[in-house]
Amino acid sequence: MFTQLEIIFLLAELIPCLLIGYLLGEFKKDLSLTISRPLISYGIPISLMGILLKSGLELPLIESAALALVAICSLMAILNSFSSIKKFIPNRTLQLGSAFGNTGYFGIPVSLAVLPNQALIYSIGFDLGATLVIWSIGPILLTDPSNVLNSHRYWKNFIKAIFSSPAVKGLIGALIVHSSPWDEQITDLMWIPSRVVIVLALVIVGMRLSWLRKVNLTRIKIQIISIKNALIMKLVGLPVIMLIISAAIRLPNVMREALVLQSAAPTAISVLLISQAASRDEEEATSLVVLSTIIALISIPVWLMILRL
Repeated sequence: MFTQLEIIFLLAELIPCLLIGYLLGEFKKDLSLTISRPLISYGIPISLMGILLKSGLELPLIESAALALVAICSLMAILNSFSSIKKFIPNRTLQLGSAFGNTGYFGIPVSLAVLPNQALIYSIGFDLGATLVIWSIGPILLTDPSNVLNSHRYWKNFIKAIFSSPAVKGLIGALIVHSSPWDEQITDLMWIPSRVVIVLALVIVGMRLSWLRKVNLTRIKIQIISIKNALIMKLVGLPVIMLIISAAIRLPNVMREALVLQSAAPTAISVLLISQAASRDEEEATSLVVLSTIIALISIPVWLMILRL
């Protein structure tokens, strides 16, 4: 009964935000770009900073980031080491989409909705680890390695991307505030705007769903067939890997739940941004982001029930 109420509460938070975003996206096509740019530059770092301060800057943050790295790298290794598995997802963009989830826009709101406050630090740690990894290997996977690895310009842009990422900005801001004498006062002030930003982030995800109106049913079926293996790997495969890791090292229940739910988040919008920058597989990336988000409204409650068994 408790899990059923949690699922209802989760959907009550997610669905209205996604629906409002969808309707706004239909009303004004470019509104998501207008909102997302300042939100990514300023809103998400402020939100993460507030959540980090609320949950506490402690060792579990680093541990969660490291476990995110282990789970994601394990999945990428599996996808590229076994020919029998690689043939199911040969597309590098889809490989990225199966390994990296929308942990900031989707995963953290899920954590806030159904998990206790102490789970936040684990969820944010996973997000920080995943953010650093995707901006590290993403451009490399979608560009010719012979040109990229020897390019001074690439490494310059990579370092710039890391330090301009919302997760790193939020972490740096939180460290600065945490070391100041006004730590508690600023933490209290930032909690409400942190939640507001997360709601706006979900609204933007809803705006992305307006993609469904641009294609007919036949086209959607074709897209599902082309990305189905990546969908399965993202929404089932990665959470299973995280669950196995959690069981192997006997993580506490709260940490296990937070990391598995973060692993089960739908494909990250970062995958779409990287594919657009590389001019590679943009349609597949869009389909994976949109369809995984819709399916996650069902799959994440299922994962929650499995974790509570």
